[in-house]
Amino acid sequence: MLAEGTLLPLMEAFYTLQGEGYHKGSAAYFIRVGGCDVGCHWCDVKESWNPKSHPPTPVDEIIKTAKNYSDTIVVTGGEPLMWNMDPLTQGLKSLAMNTHIETSGAYPLSGQWDWFCLSPKKNKLPHEAAYDRADELKMIIHNTDDLNFAEQQAQKVGQHCKLYLQPEWSKREKMMPLIVDYVMKNTHWKVSLQTHKYLNIP
Repeated sequence: MLAEGTLLPLMEAFYTLQGEGYHKGSAAYFIRVGGCDVGCHWCDVKESWNPKSHPPTPVDEIIKTAKNYSDTIVVTGGEPLMWNMDPLTQGLKSLAMNTHIETSGAYPLSGQWDWFCLSPKKNKLPHEAAYDRADELKMIIHNTDDLNFAEQQAQKVGQHCKLYLQPEWSKREKMMPLIVDYVMKNTHWKVSLQTHKYLNIP
């Protein structure tokens, strides 16, 4: 059932504001799916990594709850593309809901998405199809070398993809001045901040 996508290891689901990237400040219902083996050392939801820690939940139940909150649904993780996203997104789209995903792109694509936020990681690069599909490229900047990696990744997405540099939260005071300077010199990029952390909301 997990392999088919009719059950998903649901870590949590909550209604809040999108805190990052292109849609920041917009209300959305977040579905956080457990399971990730990308292994970012700075990940702030490491408790999502082990899918066995999160109950296999019927997709129909997830959708039924989601429709009570918002018409925009953000699927995140963990790494949601570890699982078949087709049943979830088909159900959401049947109710005329907007489907967004936040993914590293490290697994094959599935699901029907109105907005595809790609956040590549060095230790497990995206599938080529993820670059083609990306509406938004969100690069997490932990050190100066990450700026070089960001440019390499930006070369692989389409010309209409929105490009964002976002400081890793624990390094924000050190990296933010560098990012601001970089964006002012390289204006194809924009700055993304984790505004939900400044606002102290989920």
